[in-house]
Amino acid sequence: MAAPLLSSLTEPGGDRPDALTVAGRACSREDLLGAAGAVAARIAGAPVAAVRATPTLETVAAVVGGLLAGVPVVPLPPDSGPAERDHILRDSGAALLLGGEDGDGGQAEPVPVDLTERAAWSEPEPEPDATAFILYTSGTTGAPKGALISRRAVAADLDGLADAWAWTAEDTLVHGLPLFHVHGLVLGVLGALRTGSRLVHTGRPTPEAYAAAGGSLYFGVPTVWGRVVRDESAARALSGARLLVSGSAPLPAPVFRGLERLTGRRPVERYGMTETLITVAARADGDRRPGYVGTPLPGIRTRVVAEDGADIGELEVSGPTLFDGYLNRPDATAASYAADGWFRTGDIAAIEPDGSHRIVGRASTDMIKSGGYRIGAGEVENALLDHPAVREAAVVGAPHEDLGQEIVAYVVADGVGEQDLIDFVAGQLSVHKRPRKVRFLEALPRNAMGKPQKKLLPPA
Repeated sequence: MAAPLLSSLTEPGGDRPDALTVAGRACSREDLLGAAGAVAARIAGAPVAAVRATPTLETVAAVVGGLLAGVPVVPLPPDSGPAERDHILRDSGAALLLGGEDGDGGQAEPVPVDLTERAAWSEPEPEPDATAFILYTSGTTGAPKGALISRRAVAADLDGLADAWAWTAEDTLVHGLPLFHVHGLVLGVLGALRTGSRLVHTGRPTPEAYAAAGGSLYFGVPTVWGRVVRDESAARALSGARLLVSGSAPLPAPVFRGLERLTGRRPVERYGMTETLITVAARADGDRRPGYVGTPLPGIRTRVVAEDGADIGELEVSGPTLFDGYLNRPDATAASYAADGWFRTGDIAAIEPDGSHRIVGRASTDMIKSGGYRIGAGEVENALLDHPAVREAAVVGAPHEDLGQEIVAYVVADGVGEQDLIDFVAGQLSVHKRPRKVRFLEALPRNAMGKPQKKLLPPA
């Protein structure tokens, strides 16, 4: 059984004044625990507390304070618009908004967070099955839903990743990811606190900031790693790192190869969702290949449910990191599980004989059925990105009266024509996987984590 979620944070000794650095400000773990204790004393007994999740030490203290007090924490994007903010606060039932100001939280009372405050907190940790977080999904199919994440799930996930990545107190973790997502907050803050590693959050994930941080372990999303590769001096400065981890979206093969060429390190990819946390990851001591996200973490089981004996299909998972359902949405919770209790990810994957997983896209947008073939959009996107003129690519299936669906590619590229790209893909993949149309854009629509938003693409 995993140790309590915050057990390592509350262990005495081994502290250093710059154990945590966020946007240039540093504090020790002891100072963080004192400030978080003051937050816990102030909010104890509240049903739910939202946190205005800016990239600051105050956000870290607020989140840890909520976890100490056993109050479920709702990370709120600091740039959320009024409709999104009001929905999250109302739907979650958050009575308090930590780090908020008057007018920020509607019915939620703003509660200041002062890093200089100190209070000892000696209450026992809540039970492992207690809710740690209510994390809101991106809301691509309606209003965002609140996923209930238990303390047990977070602890199991972080321990599994520590095992996979040989992540210890000797590491310095560097990232600049948002603190309202699994990647930046759960992995990137609580992971460091649980393993005892030093944390450097760069405020913004710029190549220059990453290069100057001197870490042994780096987290980034593909957009960040693409910018690092384009800044060769910054990339070469990361050659002393032990692991470069990419997630939240597929890492394009050219970026993978660019990181390997410039840093001497093959990046580690991993896969997960808000509802499952991280379930599959390449290991520090294992194989790392472009397009593959590794093998299941300890305790995680995976399977692919495919039609007609196909080698790709919907990925389903089970294990200790899964969420406890959507808040106040029993129908949505039930619909997310297969009849035998496996969680349906909605992602299309293939599992190789050695257990390595390859994610090829979302079932709703990335499984294309064309001329009797089942084609993963991600495979075609990676082929396009291998062309030296292509900077970005997104592939969809558009209705076609003969083929059922035709492959349409949206690209950001210079100095190349439509037929050139069609022929290029046909030369790399099976001919039936070539795009039938190519549309050129100035930029792909993306969300805050760098994921292309295919539903916002113009009509084919």
